[in-house]
Amino acid sequence: QVQLVESGGGSVQAGGSLSVSCAASGSIYRFNDMGWYRQAPGLQRELVAKITSGGSTNYADSVKGRFTISRDNAKNTVYLRMNSLKPEDTAVYYCNAELVPGWYRGAGHVPGGSYWGKGTRVTVTS
Repeated sequence: QVQLVESGGGSVQAGGSLSVSCAASGSIYRFNDMGWYRQAPGLQRELVAKITSGGSTNYADSVKGRFTISRDNAKNTVYLRMNSLKPEDTAVYYCNAELVPGWYRGAGHVPGGSYWGKGTRVTVTS
């Protein structure tokens, strides 16, 4: 069973920085894209940033130049460093990972799929 566990987040004043991380359970698994989405109250979930297994990145325009996504493939962990935070960055941040289908030792054949963490809250006060 693939599980994504987020950590980090919290509350910070505008202009401050926070980091969040997300670890996928089981180092045996391989993932294609891993990324971060966020959902503010009353709004739809939106992409923040994603990163391929090869390290190519994609950012929402609203966070370009302020946020940095990275990953450690050996640890199946994705990170998001958030600088120059704004009140409009306030949201629940969700980790997402696209599992590569295949045969995995101890788990057998596992179909590919998109997995989500439970979310971690980021609050930016003005």
